[in-house]
Amino acid sequence: MKEIITLLSCLLPIIEKKEHNQLQIVVQALLSMRGRITMLGVSRWSEKGGSYRTITRFFNSKINWEKVNWKFIKTHLIDKSSVYLIGGDEVVVSKDGKHSYGLDRFYSSLQNQVIRSLAFLNLSLISVKRRKAYPLINKQIIKESKEGCIKDKSSKKSKKKKQKGKIGRPKGSANKDKKEVELSPYLKFVQSTLKEALELIDKHIVLVYFVFDGAFGNNYALQMVKQCGLDLISKLQKNSALAFPDEEKYSGKGAPKKYGDAIDYDKLPEKYLKSDTTDEDKNIQTKIYQMQMLHRKFADKNRGQK
Repeated sequence: MKEIITLLSCLLPIIEKKEHNQLQIVVQALLSMRGRITMLGVSRWSEKGGSYRTITRFFNSKINWEKVNWKFIKTHLIDKSSVYLIGGDEVVVSKDGKHSYGLDRFYSSLQNQVIRSLAFLNLSLISVKRRKAYPLINKQIIKESKEGCIKDKSSKKSKKKKQKGKIGRPKGSANKDKKEVELSPYLKFVQSTLKEALELIDKHIVLVYFVFDGAFGNNYALQMVKQCGLDLISKLQKNSALAFPDEEKYSGKGAPKKYGDAIDYDKLPEKYLKSDTTDEDKNIQTKIYQMQMLHRKFADKNRGQK
């Protein structure tokens, strides 16, 4: 336990001494106790100075946990020889009652259904060398920030049907720039959190990639991440309409062809095969292909892995 106190000494410039002493008591109790974590349980497992009132005072105090996390990571966990990514994910915690702030119905991937819960966005630093993630920022997701503002009653009125016009694009209309996108409230929320993380790190680590799950497998999320100066690592749906870049010679007439043949997931070219492994116990064969593909709804050329 004395080693833990030594590790926490780096946080003294960030938090006050009183709160620092309380943090030491809480950390030691958390590492000792078993079962459900509650403030009452922490007080019972604490040593001298860890009364229930002291524990509640600590959790009611205002502490910039983002700076605390980064200070601890920068002091004890950063390896300059390692490559780092910044990754994000949503966490849903089931919760009953009516008075918890942000309580609403969110989708839980573990239960595979929408439940009454609290949702949080977590950003972490991922060490490629150590294959570990270090939590950096945690923000609560409020329903309005994910789905947009609640619609006004006037919006429920039936809209007039549009008059049918000529088939095709109107004459004189220009191509839309796919890089100029209007971000949803949820993407703006993620972007502000990502910018906060980058500002916190402040070039102490060179970050190039932002990792998120399949919810970001679209052009809107890609442009949001690009606006932060990063590239996105995510995944597309298994039936995404990808196409190879066109490799035919330009005929000299019209605009150069951009898209080549569409991908056939059942007959992938062997020249793009990078590894082929077989798990004999489970009788599962895994093939990894890497190639450059194009998607008509994406503004940039993106590399995908299958």
